[in-house]
Amino acid sequence: MAAAARSLLAARALPAVAAAAAGGAAPYCTVARQQRRPPPDMRSYLWSRYREAKRVTKELVPSIMSNMLNPDAIFSNNEMSLSDIEIYGFDYDYTLVFYSKHLHTLIFNAARDLLINEHRYPAEIRKYDYDPNFAIRGLHYDVHRALLMKIDAFHYIQLGTVYRGLSVVPDEEVIAMYDGSHVPLEQMSDFYGKSSQGNTMKQFMDIFSLPEMTLLSCVNEYFLKNNIDYEPVHLYKDVKDSIRDVHIKGIMYRAIEADIEKYICYAEQTRAVLAKLADHGKKMFLITNSPSSFVDKGMKFIVGKDWRDLFDVVIVQADKPNFFNDKRRPFRKVNERGVLLWDKIHKLQKGQIYKQGNLYEFLKLTGWRGSKVLYFGDHIYSDLADLTLKHGWRTGAIIPELRSEIKIMNTEKYIQTMTWLQTLTGLLEHMQVHRDPDSQMILEEWKKERKEMREMNRNFFNAQFGSLFRTDENPTYFLRRLSRFADIYMASLSCLLNYEPDYTFYPRRTPLQHELPGWSSAVQRKESASVKFAFKEDVLHKDKTPQIFLRYAKNTRTPVWVKILLGCPEELVQVLPLWALEPLSDVLALGEMASTTRDSALPLGSLRDLPFGDSALGRMTLRM
Repeated sequence: MAAAARSLLAARALPAVAAAAAGGAAPYCTVARQQRRPPPDMRSYLWSRYREAKRVTKELVPSIMSNMLNPDAIFSNNEMSLSDIEIYGFDYDYTLVFYSKHLHTLIFNAARDLLINEHRYPAEIRKYDYDPNFAIRGLHYDVHRALLMKIDAFHYIQLGTVYRGLSVVPDEEVIAMYDGSHVPLEQMSDFYGKSSQGNTMKQFMDIFSLPEMTLLSCVNEYFLKNNIDYEPVHLYKDVKDSIRDVHIKGIMYRAIEADIEKYICYAEQTRAVLAKLADHGKKMFLITNSPSSFVDKGMKFIVGKDWRDLFDVVIVQADKPNFFNDKRRPFRKVNERGVLLWDKIHKLQKGQIYKQGNLYEFLKLTGWRGSKVLYFGDHIYSDLADLTLKHGWRTGAIIPELRSEIKIMNTEKYIQTMTWLQTLTGLLEHMQVHRDPDSQMILEEWKKERKEMREMNRNFFNAQFGSLFRTDENPTYFLRRLSRFADIYMASLSCLLNYEPDYTFYPRRTPLQHELPGWSSAVQRKESASVKFAFKEDVLHKDKTPQIFLRYAKNTRTPVWVKILLGCPEELVQVLPLWALEPLSDVLALGEMASTTRDSALPLGSLRDLPFGDSALGRMTLRM
């Protein structure tokens, strides 16, 4: 994914470093291997490869840092041109309006008090306060076992991220409970992330769910610490009902309206975005589950008293996702005093507020259908899933966490850690063929270091659960759904201000596991530590002599990529990283390129025993 572009870029370059330092060919490479004897002193050999890989990795970091990700960019899962979009739709909460950190504390405290006052829970749970750094969005909760956890795109639990109460569950216990770390499909949450019809897992997808996860964990912790026997299913239902009542009973809405400056963040440039779209003749509508007076006061605060003039249709208390599926509920008009009128709705009028309704009636009254409509929301299921799957609308996900994660990914400490983690993983992959006791002892040390570095990487984002988008290696279940249901995603609507109304978003081609590196966005990165090929017309059509192109790492004389041609692009034989080259005792070296040459082409047959100079990769040959 684009949010992980930095680590992806490093990942494409680093296997070359690791395997080259390891002195072996990649397991997926089709270049034939020559049988060779292991060095007599394996300890010295392995540690020398380790030190060499670390040195080369250190040299790569400045090049990777020269390609900083933009936290205010829009990232694309699917090609989409804004010139095709005529109508823009928006959710309200965490889309048009953003809330301060005080709101989650308010929700947590109000729900905790409801548990005590209405559900008769022990008053001692009042000692627990909301911790904004405990949970992240997208986690799963095992309702029957009272466990909060992070699951990847393949339904595997990320070990080390399973919490019972506020304490992590040992990996061995998790594996024993689930007969491994895989969660079967029938136990996963349903389509909308809910635990229903036998599903034992609930997925928390929206930002409002952060206080709910924390409250569940705190009450679980209290019961466990005090050896109180309880039914986890009842606890889950009571907490869910208490969180729901904070919304339904108006507790949250009244508190925000009473102190709007405390709870609403003004700086997200919502009015500027809406004004820009209006100036370019775009139609706009709002569909939200929030009530009329609450939305009106919030929009007046962040946009202005004339906010309704910007929208062609405004729908409140829509009850998404039911709004997208239930054909029975008609629209009702809401007057200026918030009173519901009984008029039959024949047309959705600009400047008027409507309640309830359904999408099918909305489509009938507006005629806004298909890919000319782009709808933005923060909830992957309730806001986006039905629209893209059933109605063909284009969808945009608002992911506020994206901005902070990208800023972390741009730090030198993160880049250093991830770069070495990828290189160390490559070393382990290529050196695992050595089965002697000394080698196995060293590999175990490397595995221990790798585990420690993976934990360090997780702590960059969240000490308990890590990144919203990745487990240790795989995409998270959250990211899997984001990729499926959102054409584009961004940190906030203000990111739209960086793009013209006719801009086309192109998803980056990322390599599949069976594809060789080099065919992805890395080739588009100038002066990167990965790969950039320059086709020299003066050598491509001369003859059928195999040609080799070397690419040097930025500001070094270390080749990191190679391209082999048979005379012209149509006769491309292979694109290989240098780890596909086999070091041999009888060397046909690739040769030393002039230090001023960035891309060079030389016939293989003309190169004999020429040194690499400052290359860390040693003397190598290519067998075709």
